[in-house]
Amino acid sequence: MTRSCSAVGCSTRDTVLSRERGLSFHQFPTDTIQRSKWIRAVNRVDPRSKKIWIPGPGAILCSKHFQESDFESYGIRRKLKKGAVPSVSLYKIPQGVHLKGKARQKILKQPLPDNSQEVATEDHNYSLKTPLTIGAEKLAEVQQMLQVSKKRLISVKNYRMIKKRKGLRLIDALVEEKLLSEETECLLRAQFSDFKWELYNWRETDEYSAEMKQFACTLYLCSSKVYDYVRKILKLPHSSILRTWLSKCQPSPGFNSNIFSFLQRRVENGDQLYQYCSLLIKSMPLKQQLQWDPSSHSLQGFMDFGLGKLDADETPLASETVLLMAVGIFGHWRTPLGYFFVNRASGYLQAQLLRLTIGKLSDIGITVLAVTSDATAHSVQMAKALGIHIDGDDMKCTFQHPSSSSQQIAYFFDSCHLLRLIRNAFQNFQSIQFINGIAHWQHLVELVALEEQELSNMERIPSTLANLKNHVLKVNSATQLFSESVASALEYLLSLDLPPFQNCIGTIHFLRLINNLFDIFNSRNCYGKGLKGPLLPETYSKINHVLIEAKTIFVTLSDTSNNQIIKGKQKLGFLGFLLNAESLKWLYQNYVFPKVMPFPYLLTYKFSHDHLELFLKMLRQVLVTSSSPTCMAFQKAYYNLETRYKFQDEVFLSKVSIFDISIARRKDLALWTVQRQYGVSVTKTVFHEEGICQDWSHCSLSEALLDLSDHRRNLICYAGYVANKLSALLTCEDCITALYASDLKASKIGSLLFVKKKNGLHFPSESLCRVINICERVVRTHSRMAIFELVSKQRELYLQQKILCELSGHINLFVDVNKHLFDGEVCAINHFVKLLKDIIICFLNIRAKNVAQNPLKHHSERTDMKTLSRKHWSSVQDYKCSSFANTSSKFRHLLSNDGYPFK
Repeated sequence: MTRSCSAVGCSTRDTVLSRERGLSFHQFPTDTIQRSKWIRAVNRVDPRSKKIWIPGPGAILCSKHFQESDFESYGIRRKLKKGAVPSVSLYKIPQGVHLKGKARQKILKQPLPDNSQEVATEDHNYSLKTPLTIGAEKLAEVQQMLQVSKKRLISVKNYRMIKKRKGLRLIDALVEEKLLSEETECLLRAQFSDFKWELYNWRETDEYSAEMKQFACTLYLCSSKVYDYVRKILKLPHSSILRTWLSKCQPSPGFNSNIFSFLQRRVENGDQLYQYCSLLIKSMPLKQQLQWDPSSHSLQGFMDFGLGKLDADETPLASETVLLMAVGIFGHWRTPLGYFFVNRASGYLQAQLLRLTIGKLSDIGITVLAVTSDATAHSVQMAKALGIHIDGDDMKCTFQHPSSSSQQIAYFFDSCHLLRLIRNAFQNFQSIQFINGIAHWQHLVELVALEEQELSNMERIPSTLANLKNHVLKVNSATQLFSESVASALEYLLSLDLPPFQNCIGTIHFLRLINNLFDIFNSRNCYGKGLKGPLLPETYSKINHVLIEAKTIFVTLSDTSNNQIIKGKQKLGFLGFLLNAESLKWLYQNYVFPKVMPFPYLLTYKFSHDHLELFLKMLRQVLVTSSSPTCMAFQKAYYNLETRYKFQDEVFLSKVSIFDISIARRKDLALWTVQRQYGVSVTKTVFHEEGICQDWSHCSLSEALLDLSDHRRNLICYAGYVANKLSALLTCEDCITALYASDLKASKIGSLLFVKKKNGLHFPSESLCRVINICERVVRTHSRMAIFELVSKQRELYLQQKILCELSGHINLFVDVNKHLFDGEVCAINHFVKLLKDIIICFLNIRAKNVAQNPLKHHSERTDMKTLSRKHWSSVQDYKCSSFANTSSKFRHLLSNDGYPFK
């Protein structure tokens, strides 16, 4: 219900029109002293008790009654200062003429004496001790007559519209006017065919039944134009009222009112980290199935917009759920806002849900800077419904805020999805022409074909590599196709003048450009360097140069038939990056560059879908299924996840980081997909019976590790085996590189690794050998302790903690990964810690399944590791799912108090 200002004689209402005129509305303070000051300033009397008026929880005052000095500005928002008291025009606007019923009121003709009793007429309150002039009385009378006249005119107009449709049902009238689509008509007829709309009182929203609310919200979500048309007939409420109806405390579809209440408390407490956010939206497929829910004694599986199930026989079942999440621009908070069960997540429906969400966040004082969606057909429809123009010639990257005509919101497509579209287009065209040359897909195929090539057998090897007799080329299959590593590798192979790579200059330029674009829209760390760093006034010129170059090249892209790609069928990936570039420039010019804005820098990963994908990953873990869940399964999993990760010190924690989610989402964009698609054979490393631990004199391992005793040699064998197993499971390029020993003369060139190999074994890195050595020493130390009498799981966790504690004193492990730590968010559980955990768990699984039964012996007596049964490695495949129960809590205190909701 629309609220009105509580000041005597003020008729200002909290509507969209009022806010567009620059008015703001403020609730009475909760502080007792400050609240009493406001009450005395308002000076109203309760008509029933004849005593001073006490404001209720919904009482508000408009900004007309405060001085300009009472406000403080935060960019485009402003709020009252602490201790501000209303003092303007509290008695100036008089109550006017006599009206009928409850609206009757009376103007005080003379001031009340000091010793008079407080008097009130019927249901209204009046100011005390302040006389009104005769001119003010006449003005009030004229204003009141004008308002009554306007209301009568609208009433007559609506009466004519209703009379014109006498004998017709509302849905029939809308069909007659050709206002409904076929899909919307079928839905409304199925669910509201017997709805007696003319019998209800649509003027009082407090008296709306559940069916009336469901009809109003369904009509609004299907079509705002139809809703506005029906509002002229039925006096339907404003969309701001619908936002409150769709809020639920129960674990059911709709907005989560508990989350909104928490965010509102943080904003009201002056926490600036919660004043700005980005909004993510995504649809998730559901299995269409009706299920009986014993807890609610009802069938589940119907569409539900948040006001009850649309359970008519002819209504289609829910096939998708639309999820919404807010991500803090400052701080590190992210939280889901709610979900909705729909039959088809059309672009227009998602646009309506976005408008409601943005308005609801605005109601609690949070400003939405940008919206991010997938780059799908429905997402494009949603963008157009919001007012976004994606055409290259006439691009518009912002849309109007639903609650403020003076505010705009930027729009982004998810960068990872755009990369996938560009990859598909590149592979489909095979060759892409542009002003700097031609990019050929075949160069990537030739690159992965170099796997396991021996340097001694390759022609035209430079003299610097002539001494690497026992080295092979190993292509890091986890490397992204569009990356600096692949571009550098092609550049090096071009310098060798190898025939397959003689014309790869265009390919190198194209791959570098796409990589630079992704780095710009994936900055995660305020300490990041180059294009991976934050958006600052100091870095804007460099970033803007790349964005301008991308636009210049993308508009000239063409296939082998000279057809312009940006105007063809596979243009969305390129146009999406151009739209994101315009949105980023707009955000910089409006929020980062102006000195008055509280934006020292901007991290672009705040506009990534990685946050939402992390929540979905956790949701799937609760579901314990890879297939699409039913409505009932999704609802219960959502409730369990929300219960498990309730706000504890305002922090949501998870065992998976956003950086890992980003890498996992781009797994199908790595070089290994090219190997699989084109059947490039990759030689599997095996252990031979003889000579595996001989002739290590040329390895660059430390002197301590060159002790060729039987025990040392077997540990190095284990290290090599661990390296090869993890390289097949890890998805991080830098972590895989750290597992192998490389020659100092040619350690790494892009995605190419020059790895020494002897009798089928890739030499492990020195750091990996040291970790395996420490693992074995700790296991042997505790092998005779009482801990080994515990069950296997408890014993494994105990050993993991002891090994990690021992490793904490070694600071020179995997030094090549130091720079890699700044690629992700600033947190304790980084890739260095994860790599150590992965190595430890992998080693313990190998030792528990094999070495425990066959202790380390002399080489001639040890078990041939080549013949190990595959079942011994089943647990290794799941090593990444294991975790340290107590070790993770050891690092938890290092996290920022700002929290990582659902991180």
